[in-house]
Parts: sequence; structure tokens; C-alpha cells
Amino acid sequence: MQKMSRLWMWITCSALTLTVFMPTVAMAAAKRADVVIVADTRFLGDGLLYWWAEMYNESHLAFAIMTMLIIPVLGCILGFTADFFMNMIGIDLKKRELAEH
Repeated sequence: MQKMSRLWMWITCSALTLTVFMPTVAMAAAKRADVVIVADTRFLGDGLLYWWAEMYNESHLAFAIMTMLIIPVLGCILGFTADFFMNMIGIDLKKRELAEH
């Protein structure tokens, strides 16, 4: 009985693996289209947007890493700035006294 259950487990796992990876293999075997996706930098001039678009065009890996680093840093900066200004106008989110009354 133990061997039969192992056999069915092996068959099930093999079938699932084939159904998951078969489309990938089929797509890899097909001819790829000659399409290149780039950012349009014609009207950006110089500056931060031009640098960002050129980074995307040159290296998608560097673009992805910079994006993953910049988004949390900007989120923290915006959060601390909002907290600072809310404290300046008298909104204190560190105490729950108003919410409980």
C-alpha cells in the first residue's frame, strides 16, 4: 500500500510539474519577435527624468534595483515630513486619547 501511494504521489507531482513548465518550454522553443521596448527620451531634455529613462534603456536590472531602493526611502521621507507638519499644527498621532472619547 505504501508503494502504491508513493507511485501516485510521483505521478501527481510529475503531471503538475509538466503542466506548470510546459508553456515555458513551448514559448522558449517558439521564434521570438524582434521587438525592443525603450523609453522615449526625445522630449525630456536634461535632468532627472532623462537620467531615469536612460537608465531604463541601458540596464533593466540597474533600473529595477534603483527603483527598489528609492521607493522605500522616499516613502520614509514623505512619512516623516507629514508627521512633522501634523505635529506642527497640533495633530498628535502618538496618543489615542481623542480616538477613545
